[in-house]
Amino acid sequence: MDYQPFRRNLFAFAVMFAVFSSNPGLAEDEIDCANAMAQQEMNMCAYQDFEKADAELNAVWRKAKASADEMDSQQEEESMKGAAKALLAAQRGWIAYRDGACELAGWEAHGGSMEPMLVSGCLAEMTRARTKELQEFVKGLEQ
Repeated sequence: MDYQPFRRNLFAFAVMFAVFSSNPGLAEDEIDCANAMAQQEMNMCAYQDFEKADAELNAVWRKAKASADEMDSQQEEESMKGAAKALLAAQRGWIAYRDGACELAGWEAHGGSMEPMLVSGCLAEMTRARTKELQEFVKGLEQ
């Protein structure tokens, strides 16, 4: 799978994070995201929100992957196995969709200082939605 667009976005966010965190006025622990006013602060807060959502997704992903692996291991016939493979394909497809959709969301302010906030906000929102989907998948298998 081609992760180049996503890697470029992550690289841009990493550079943005490094620049902002090296500025004492914008240090991560000094930003009050509930009252962020400057665009740089809003960008940083949106990115932090995405990072939090992504960490939650990764935790749920591990559970979903374990559930799919367990489902496959319970099947004796090879033709009945494939849940883990299908889950991985779905996740890869979702990542590509999310990244493209959020890149598009940023075009509303393309080249402007607000673009990173729009992209990060979209990434966070879509990531939280995917986390819920994977939670439902795991919950459905537990019943």
